[in-house]
Amino acid sequence: MNRPTRKTGLFLVITGAMFWGVGGTVAQKLFQQFAIDINWLVTTRLLIAGCLLLLVQFFVKDRSQILGVWKDRKAAAKLIIFGLLGMLAVQYTYMASIKHGNAAVATLLQYLAPVMIIVYLILRRQAVLTKQDLITVSLALVGCFFLLTNGSPSQLSVPTPAIVWGILSGLSVAFYTLYAVPLLKQYDSLVIVGWAMIIGGFALSFIHPPWRLDLSSLTMEAYFYLIFVIIFGTMIAFWFYIESLQSLSPKETSLLGSLEPLAAVLTTVIWLKEPFGIFQWVGTACIIGMILLLAINRKSS
Repeated sequence: MNRPTRKTGLFLVITGAMFWGVGGTVAQKLFQQFAIDINWLVTTRLLIAGCLLLLVQFFVKDRSQILGVWKDRKAAAKLIIFGLLGMLAVQYTYMASIKHGNAAVATLLQYLAPVMIIVYLILRRQAVLTKQDLITVSLALVGCFFLLTNGSPSQLSVPTPAIVWGILSGLSVAFYTLYAVPLLKQYDSLVIVGWAMIIGGFALSFIHPPWRLDLSSLTMEAYFYLIFVIIFGTMIAFWFYIESLQSLSPKETSLLGSLEPLAAVLTTVIWLKEPFGIFQWVGTACIIGMILLLAINRKSS
């Protein structure tokens, strides 16, 4: 198979990031206009996207890894933990934050994960506090303050449940990122993420089976949004991002990945017409600035 060109890599990472960001806004539309149950959406999204990612692995990459990961008991145990405490936690908390607030705030709060990782590594004495860390954490804190209060400390501009779920989403991403490292060194990312999605979706099926929804009551518009969230906002977004690493450096993919929160904010404000104050835009700029700072200073591998 020919290695993708740089232009192809740029297209893939930009498209993947945009799909991720817009996918959150489309999920918000499903919650608000069509009263889609969050448990059902997360379950269905994980199961279908996970199966599709494993299909991509089967036809495009090393298919032996799909079942091979389960022959390694240690890796299998880690994969189950990753699927439940990593993948399921990330997906559910993110969607819950969207449901109680909006996609813009949920996505920006989720992007606090790198700061949480920095703080964790410093507390564990696995990293030393640097000037860049101080700037990064400061941008995150100032950004959150303006984003959540719109400049008025006495009043939150975002519902409390949305903030709580959003912070939990950031914590889940931090765990997801750190815990996945050993697994991703052994197996292809499509295998690990695909199985993790299926594990998370299967577990949530006991709470809300995916077949328990009257799909006949949904409009064609709702079906279109569902397909977008599951296929484009989850499966293709992840696949494109991973594929872009074949022709771009991790630094470049991280940098262009910051288009996700920007896409989420713009579509939430312009398409869904969510109110966004001037100080919330300042907070958004601080958080995106933090992401860019981290991406620019990350060593290429």
